[in-house]
Amino acid sequence: MSDDTIRLVTIGRIFRRRWRLLTVLAVVGALVGYGTSLLFPPQYTTSASVLLPGAWQERELLTQAEIATSSVVVDRAAATLGWTGVSGSELRDRVSAQATDGNIIKISGTADTPERAQQLSDQVARQFVTFAARMASDSTDPEAARPEELRQMVVQTSRRITDLADATDPGQTVESVQTRTELAKLRTALQDAVKKLDQADPAANKANMVVMGPAARPSGEAAPTRMQLIVAGALLFLLLAVIGHLTAARTRRRLRTEPEIAAALGSALLGTVDVPGERPAHRPEGRGPQARIRWLLGIDIRWDVPAPQASGDEAGRQIRYRRVCARLRDQLPAPRRLLVVVPDGDEIARRAAAQLVAEAGSDPLLRVVGVPVSRPLVPDRDDESGALVVLSAGSWTAGELAGIAEACADAEHEVVGVVVAGTVWARPTRSAGHPPDGATPALAVGDDARRGSG
Repeated sequence: MSDDTIRLVTIGRIFRRRWRLLTVLAVVGALVGYGTSLLFPPQYTTSASVLLPGAWQERELLTQAEIATSSVVVDRAAATLGWTGVSGSELRDRVSAQATDGNIIKISGTADTPERAQQLSDQVARQFVTFAARMASDSTDPEAARPEELRQMVVQTSRRITDLADATDPGQTVESVQTRTELAKLRTALQDAVKKLDQADPAANKANMVVMGPAARPSGEAAPTRMQLIVAGALLFLLLAVIGHLTAARTRRRLRTEPEIAAALGSALLGTVDVPGERPAHRPEGRGPQARIRWLLGIDIRWDVPAPQASGDEAGRQIRYRRVCARLRDQLPAPRRLLVVVPDGDEIARRAAAQLVAEAGSDPLLRVVGVPVSRPLVPDRDDESGALVVLSAGSWTAGELAGIAEACADAEHEVVGVVVAGTVWARPTRSAGHPPDGATPALAVGDDARRGSG
């Protein structure tokens, strides 16, 4: 797993073999999301639109959006609403404005109820329009005052032209008619100029801002809703669980290939044997609450090992054991007793060791001992003069196997060989040559493993 590429089949294996644990973690994540939703009350958001007539540049629209959410406008809205315990500074965090197409400022308000959200948006929009109109009317800029002076001068000039036209000779002479015509044209041109001046006056445009109707009352909560928090919590815990499985598998660096296992133990590989797979029992193997919890959650089953392959018949599996025994006899200079060292917790290796002892018979005479991997301890030399290590692939790291090899050397046992056991799909059946029950070896555990330790 340390060097393999993470593929979909790996993710599928995690979900298939650890679905109980993933389900529990997803439920816990959903409960965490529900608890988070209780800490944050539901929020509702709605918007009111303000139309800015006339021609506006983009930067001017952005300026108006900033003005709509300024402290002056929001404080006035807060004072008008008069909500108990809610100040203008708190409302500024709940109000936002955005310039959209068509010279429209969209003012959004968020509150804990739909009614308050609607009232907040409408009130801020009204205060914005009022404040903009007051700014336009109260401008004291000299440049802004000149159009008004020009307008008054045009009005006075138009009146003077009217007086001159009335004072012109009312006769029907050519000169009098031309004079009156020229004065009428001049008055018309001045009136057109005044209209254009009114249309081009930015102060008039700002004063004509209008609210495009009341804000709609929101029918649903604003994101994130309670359901969104619950789903997000479940997905987050599920994702963290998958990442945790992948990270743990990469950091453990358990050895999978036979050459790596043999090199870690510093001995030769005698062969590989097959152990028929069995359906997991409907009860935990160990005792105590921790074992039951591990069994209920399904974490007592390895997920990072490939699915067992189909094997042949019982006779084919026994041939593998006989070949291992033959290689072991060829390697030993004389018949002697050997310890079969099996790591504690390796059920596949324990079954393989039992079958290997049965096939070997009395040549050589084998005795199985279980060795704890955390603190390996092998019995001192008694009648045995060597050790045969039997283990399953993909279960132990190089450091753990090196510890077993050091424990064998400390007990003055030479590791004469390594046997790797693997699981295959086959229903174990009792064949004609199956060893009797009396041939089953005794496992050295407890005091037997500590016997002779110095």
